[in-house]
Amino acid sequence: MKRLLIIDRDGTIIAEPPDEQIDSLEKLVFLPGAISALARIRKECDYEWVMATNQDGLGTDSYPENTFYPAQNMMLSVLESENVRFDTILIDRTFARDNQPTRKPGTGMFGEYLSGAAKGEYDLANSFVIGDRLTDAQLAQNLDAKAILLQSPTSKNHAAMRNSTDTAGLPIALEASSWQEIDDFLRAQERPKRTATVHRATNETDITVHLNLDGTGKADMKTGLGFFDHMLDQLARHSGCDMQIHTKGDLHIDEHHTIEDTALALGEAFLKALGDKRGIERYGYCLLPMDEALAEAEVSFGDAAFTEQRIHAALDFSGRNWLVWNATFHREKIGDVPTEMFYHFFKSFTDTAKCTLNLRAEAENEHHKIESLFKAVAKAMKIAVRRDAGNNAIPSTKGVL
Repeated sequence: MKRLLIIDRDGTIIAEPPDEQIDSLEKLVFLPGAISALARIRKECDYEWVMATNQDGLGTDSYPENTFYPAQNMMLSVLESENVRFDTILIDRTFARDNQPTRKPGTGMFGEYLSGAAKGEYDLANSFVIGDRLTDAQLAQNLDAKAILLQSPTSKNHAAMRNSTDTAGLPIALEASSWQEIDDFLRAQERPKRTATVHRATNETDITVHLNLDGTGKADMKTGLGFFDHMLDQLARHSGCDMQIHTKGDLHIDEHHTIEDTALALGEAFLKALGDKRGIERYGYCLLPMDEALAEAEVSFGDAAFTEQRIHAALDFSGRNWLVWNATFHREKIGDVPTEMFYHFFKSFTDTAKCTLNLRAEAENEHHKIESLFKAVAKAMKIAVRRDAGNNAIPSTKGVL
């Protein structure tokens, strides 16, 4: 199915003058970054391109066609010189007072795409309307598409000018302050979703993990161990990854299998979600204070270094599993978790995530020590798995991780 990129003209591609008519070449001014961003999007994203614009009274005495087309044609010529071509150009000539269905946000100009969607030709749900006014977002809603609002210097839709209810219910996927943001967002949509589901069942445990590396830190943990759930919550919240981990283990025996196997399943989920690791930062670093504890985390998806008198984590999703552990606990348990199991958790995670992890902890409070480690690993992990929208290369000179 074809996806549409429906792009407004005035105030979106080119600046809109105070009189809202670009009726001379002198008024033709491209918005900063528009040409280069459109060129990248056109090259790297698979959409059918539509320009849709309201031009009040075009063809009337107040706005003769011979004043409109020189600037219109020049704009198209400049864009085409950068390989930016529109498959269709839709222009509504009516005034707002005419209340015609062809005027955005009405869908009268889009009948071809609506009927095509019904026939399975167009995927409107994954199409975007890009514009600078709320009417563009309303058009997206009417088309069952998604909206990208550009807050350009000439925008008629600055957030400061809106009521809090103006955007309620509108399918706004992004409010951008620049074309660079739109470019990054749309090209990121073309990359595979970084999610994974792992089900691991043995005679000792039955575990299901759902992971979304590009989430918002949502956590749903049910392992039967309260303190372990609390630590897993820290991983999700501070890494920004959505994690749902449900574990049924033989806790009537002890905690070992539950914790170790959960780590194995979570590590496998990370390995699957990262895929070929194209575009990721790979390395991350975090210095995290928590009361008397100081957690220092480096993540590399590779190398690590230690700093004295700090809680330290270094992680590398490099395809090689290794754990360096420098943490000593003086209590048998924290909550309902034996402290000896913290090593086993991180060791098991590195085994299946195929990553290298260096951990060092020094603190007075045992609870703070391990919580700081989990948080530091999570923060560094957030940096390491982050994707660079402008770079889709594998972060290794070997060409594979």
